[in-house]
Amino acid sequence: MIERPESFVLARQIGQALTGRTIRQVVAQQTAHKFAWFSGDPADYPSRLAGRRIVGAASFGGFVAIEAEGMRLVFGDGVNLRCWAPGQALPQRHQLLLGFDNGSSLTGTVQMYGGLWAFRDGENDNPYIQTALEKPDPLGDSFDLGYFGTLWAPEDEKLSLKAFLATRQRIPGLGNGVLQDILFAAGQHPKTRLVLLDAAERASLYWAIRQTLRAMADGGGRDTEKDLFGAPGGYPTQMSAKRKGLPCRVCGSPIVQEAYLGGSDTYCPSCQRQRK
Repeated sequence: MIERPESFVLARQIGQALTGRTIRQVVAQQTAHKFAWFSGDPADYPSRLAGRRIVGAASFGGFVAIEAEGMRLVFGDGVNLRCWAPGQALPQRHQLLLGFDNGSSLTGTVQMYGGLWAFRDGENDNPYIQTALEKPDPLGDSFDLGYFGTLWAPEDEKLSLKAFLATRQRIPGLGNGVLQDILFAAGQHPKTRLVLLDAAERASLYWAIRQTLRAMADGGGRDTEKDLFGAPGGYPTQMSAKRKGLPCRVCGSPIVQEAYLGGSDTYCPSCQRQRK
């Protein structure tokens, strides 16, 4: 899944690989997918995108945007993006294919769900994209300790740390995947309720968010995810499914994985004791 570190890495790679290229071929919904979302009719994508030159790429929250002349193409967190060199065999199944003037290609493939939206400036009506654009970026300077404090509404105090940090787009791009290492860095259990954290612990949680996401982005994304060319990210996750049952790198206790709030939580039972 594309979370904030991966959107950062993918946008940087797309910018380097595709800026200046002109779109020559567009295939949308070659493989029909019920939960692949488009802007309007995907059959119109060839006429909307073909002939346009790529001028750059950007990222915000868990979204990656390709900036073409007069159009923006935005990919959501459930889309697997892959760039293919000229002559390289392309996958048979995909929801979007862009072919470029130098023979290279980009595919977007949806597994569970994902958005592949193409729209002109002023046409976007997607509230999730708009929220991600408007809120402070956790990788940016505007996401400071003062702003973080404004997220702690009184009615949220009863929530668990997982429910608070990884739902309702409070921090766009922070999902259950990156949450595991953030809570490990902060020494907090995902089920611990907000009300139990004092001011110092809340500040420590803020710094864990900032430093962990930055390390993930600078490391080329998490080692559980793939970059634009199919290579795993260079950031070694501390808490992820691939670490289940292995010794914690800090204390040596076996890492535990449990189902909670519609997903899996991986944590160290010694370093991250649940408080009740």
